[in-house]
Amino acid sequence: MNVDEVLEADWGGVGNLRDPVLVIALRGLFDTSGAATGALEWCLADRAVTVAASIDPDPFFDFTQDRPEVYLDEDDQRRIRWPENDIVIARFPDGARDLVVLSGVEPHINWNIFAECILQSAKSLKCSVVVTVGAYAEAVPHTRTPIVFGSTANSALAHRLKLDRPKYEGVTGLVGVLHERFEREQLASVSLRVGVPHYLTNAQHPKSSAALLRHLEHVLGVPTRHAELYEEIQRWAELHDAAVEGDAQVSNHLKILESDYDRRTKVEIPTAEDLGEQFEQFLREQLHDDPEK
Repeated sequence: MNVDEVLEADWGGVGNLRDPVLVIALRGLFDTSGAATGALEWCLADRAVTVAASIDPDPFFDFTQDRPEVYLDEDDQRRIRWPENDIVIARFPDGARDLVVLSGVEPHINWNIFAECILQSAKSLKCSVVVTVGAYAEAVPHTRTPIVFGSTANSALAHRLKLDRPKYEGVTGLVGVLHERFEREQLASVSLRVGVPHYLTNAQHPKSSAALLRHLEHVLGVPTRHAELYEEIQRWAELHDAAVEGDAQVSNHLKILESDYDRRTKVEIPTAEDLGEQFEQFLREQLHDDPEK
């Protein structure tokens, strides 16, 4: 099996893109409560997008683990909904650039070929940078604004954006494989991750999605509509508060988490605004060094 057998693409039909950046979120290990994929889907909701490429699900999924769904279409015909990994183009005339977006599902097998599909897509669409967004369970309180952490293996980006270089060792998901592949191919990439309260991982947490979107808006210079999540955030906050108030042990634990959070946030962390300004400068330098992009 090779990429040409599983990646259906129409690069020529995309047209010209303005300084495109590839943004990736995958449902799976690094998408606690669906906060990352939910963020990208919210950003693209009601926006016209063009499907540039699709990855055939058949060679990558164990359908006893991630089962397809039966549904009735508008004509009451039975259809099957398979796990989708479409690479779409979202144009932002009122933003700084266009985005290439993959909001999909982490595959079960054949990760190397899947990663190669994404890498080829990034190269074919001339994306100068890749940004992955993820969410993970963390000991953080739901009563505070989630902190978004970033890292990059690219030394120039790490220095300019004041981001950590990844130091994690251990089991990983496809996102970890992708970043290793991007680094090997000298394609700059950034990982943005938000924490989701570990005691609420069975519930939705739109506050974490909004935090990711706020960073993406500042860093990439595109409107993400994160402010429009306010009502959803308030609704879920009330549900979260009610769940905690009914459990004395969790309530006491929450007070400890709040104290720890307040202490940690005194440490200087790059703001979304700072990241955005420095990211733009990095992209300008990239274009200057490679005028064909």
